[in-house]
Amino acid sequence: MDDGFRPSCSLSYSQGIMKKRSKKIDVILLTSIVLVMLLFDQITKIYVKTHFYYGESREITDWFYLAFIENNGMAFGTQILPKSLLTIIRLSFAFYLIWYLYIMHITKHKFWYLCSVALIIAGAFGNICDNIFYGKLFTSSGMYEVSQMTFFEADSSPWFYGKVVDMLYFPLLEFDWPMFLPFIGGEHFIFFSPIFNVADAAVSCGTIILLLFYPKTLVSSFRLIALITKHKLRKHVA
Repeated sequence: MDDGFRPSCSLSYSQGIMKKRSKKIDVILLTSIVLVMLLFDQITKIYVKTHFYYGESREITDWFYLAFIENNGMAFGTQILPKSLLTIIRLSFAFYLIWYLYIMHITKHKFWYLCSVALIIAGAFGNICDNIFYGKLFTSSGMYEVSQMTFFEADSSPWFYGKVVDMLYFPLLEFDWPMFLPFIGGEHFIFFSPIFNVADAAVSCGTIILLLFYPKTLVSSFRLIALITKHKLRKHVA
């Protein structure tokens, strides 16, 4: 009896160890994704910020340039809300995404789904770092002077008012529209014209992966979050 029981106990114990180890590995990998992307994003921004004049463009290949610009808003230079409010909203959303990723992890969602969320988190915090710190960390960039790092002694802008650094430019296709076309005839067309950064790319890639490969999982996750929130509210009221 005893000899027949031990293998099953040993098997259950080893399976439990593997599950715990697997969860720990997932956490390490997801954290690594966020930190590596965030580090890469900041390294590229700091290099361009301190080595390029504002508006300077350097050709890497025929279809890839490093072109230094800055913007006050969200991904790809858009701005909808006032700067300080936008920064606070983005910071709140980034911390919400961390909580969301935690919930998705403990509810055993697919690893690549979690990786996509991690990319979005990395991108969100990448641009938030610019908004919060860059106004104090660097002098203003200009067309005739390169920004200098001043280690929080800069007076170029208040906290939360730093500008997001963009530099990645991919003019993959360029041509002039035929003259006979109405409205656009003779105009120059560039695909892809937006200038962005590593953080923007991380957010975009993560979002595209979720929408293309995990749309059902994404929708069901929102339902799960709603149920958890509803349960917590009921518990708080009770």
